[in-house]
Amino acid sequence: MIEKPQHLPVRLGLLSATAVDPFLTEDLLKGVQGHGGVDLAKVVESLSEDDARWAVEPLRDLVDDAMHQFKGYRTDADGWLAPRLHATLRLTRREAADQRVWNHLALAVAPDYVAFRHPPTPPTRGGGQLRINRDRFKGSADRQCFSRLWWAAEMFRNGGDYAPVVAACANQDLIHNALRLDLLDHRPTAQALVRILEQGVISTGREINGLMTAINTAGATLVYDALAPDEPRDTEALRRWIAEAESAPPVPRHELPTGPDEEPVPEKSVVVLTDYFAELFETAPVRGRTLQG
Repeated sequence: MIEKPQHLPVRLGLLSATAVDPFLTEDLLKGVQGHGGVDLAKVVESLSEDDARWAVEPLRDLVDDAMHQFKGYRTDADGWLAPRLHATLRLTRREAADQRVWNHLALAVAPDYVAFRHPPTPPTRGGGQLRINRDRFKGSADRQCFSRLWWAAEMFRNGGDYAPVVAACANQDLIHNALRLDLLDHRPTAQALVRILEQGVISTGREINGLMTAINTAGATLVYDALAPDEPRDTEALRRWIAEAESAPPVPRHELPTGPDEEPVPEKSVVVLTDYFAELFETAPVRGRTLQG
């Protein structure tokens, strides 16, 4: 199994997708052996040395703790790591959209965690050797090992409360589908999805896929903002939270951290959408389900 890199960078940097390719060796993708890290550092673009957010040590400590705590229960690590990664790496959405940050984190800082969380699997088509999916190192936001967790936390947090993130991450189908829908920029939609999951209205991958399809289709004709209005985003609260990164202590391990001090989603809007989604699910196209009536 891949071990912790011998030459860890001190700070996060930017690693382009093309620069990643030579280091995605057969041994790495087979989960046999990582890379030394020295040559990789030569193709990394540096980030500001004045910004405490780019320190690698707190991130490395997090993944070490996650691997120790969730040995044998890999998928359970998502709900633990997502809020803590988000609260440790305090990014704007624009910064988080730069995949080069996530490329560097996955390949230079924690390739062993990528292998731990997404171990080698058989090819989707035909035979062949087991390999880690390359997308886990340098893929899209819904596939890459760390960006998927950060964005899940960003989309499902309720202001500073990360509890809905834990609930969402308990279902892989929910976060995978949700991260592909622009609809989740609407906070009440995200909270209603968590609520409907917690109520047991949906549970299986097929049910979630069917509901998400129905929600996306209905969203083309129904303006969710009108049905379930949200509070305006407090950009000042986010700026303060990011500025506090320099003096913030390490995130707690046994209780949830606290996110930006933004207003929570209006409860009335969450209730309205939860009820609407429950009704929508009754006629949603769920594979294998026979609708009555």
